[in-house]
Amino acid sequence: MRKEYDFSTAKKNPYAAQLKKQVTIRLDEDSINYFKFISEQVGIPYQSLINLYLRDCAASHRKLNLNWK
Repeated sequence: MRKEYDFSTAKKNPYAAQLKKQVTIRLDEDSINYFKFISEQVGIPYQSLINLYLRDCAASHRKLNLNWK
């Protein structure tokens, strides 16, 4: 390994903005079990499946229709 490296011509990672950010979210057990069940059928981790679903909602500007009674 070199003692010194020259980073004067280095470029920033163009994918750095696309990295995931860790957050804490509280979900009910039924929702988690649903995504775990679907993830077993599809073959991807349930957290990735939840991320894909949320990304799809954001991309299509899907909004909830909540009616409080």
